[in-house]
Amino acid sequence: MARFDPTRPDFAPYGLTVERWTPTLMQRPDRHNEVEVNFLERGSLTYLLGGRKVTVQSGRLTVFWAAIPHQIISMIDERSYHVATVPLAWFLQWNLPARLVDPILHGGMICDPRAKETAKDVAAFVQWQRDLARPNHGKRRVVLLELQARLMRLAMALSAEAARPDAPVVESGALSRAEEIACFVAKNYQRPLTAEQIGKSAGLHPNYAMNVFKSVFGTTLTQYVTQHRLSHAQRLLVTTSAKVLDIAMDAGFGSVSRFNDVFLKSFGCSPRRYRQEHRL
Repeated sequence: MARFDPTRPDFAPYGLTVERWTPTLMQRPDRHNEVEVNFLERGSLTYLLGGRKVTVQSGRLTVFWAAIPHQIISMIDERSYHVATVPLAWFLQWNLPARLVDPILHGGMICDPRAKETAKDVAAFVQWQRDLARPNHGKRRVVLLELQARLMRLAMALSAEAARPDAPVVESGALSRAEEIACFVAKNYQRPLTAEQIGKSAGLHPNYAMNVFKSVFGTTLTQYVTQHRLSHAQRLLVTTSAKVLDIAMDAGFGSVSRFNDVFLKSFGCSPRRYRQEHRL
């Protein structure tokens, strides 16, 4: 049974996996460039996802992008739970509806609004784990198809009120480039970044890199870098006593005034007020 290893390097790949995990209070956040699909049969888990506390209840499939720092900070019932990891590029190539994909790529956690699929989901995770335990290309493909279908059902269950048109179909080459860009940003957002540096990381002209990225992620590179920096700052605000200036610098903002302006526009309050209201 899998368990989080605190010595594991950030962004070490999991690849395609389906396993039962033993929940543990995590000493530090984990980050990797897969999409996580989780299912609890009993109890609940509370994550710090970026800088937000999110509680996952039993009986509801949950999905999030694990490049966002995530850390289990409390739990009810310490029994094992099911976890599938899917490489980001594969997830994007499934062309799932935007109402599912967009919130995930913007750092959110999606929970199935229904609680009627428990028996089916448990059986599916058990079967997927069995299939991947035996090296077989055919079974691996079946697991991917069934995961895709399950996420499509999840998308159909979500409210479509605020949905944009379905995510555009993008060529595989563009998807892999976009993934490289996303991973580069996730690894380097704490230092000053230019469009030239980001484009170079994927072997692309800066303008083309920005277009490829936006076509897949639905947001600009500038907004995406800022999102990572804000998530980093949120986590430090609620888990440490570091000064706001130090947090701004550590998160990659060039100045505390820039940090305060962006934070206020994004969350409607100052970093200090946010800390007072959300401190763990």
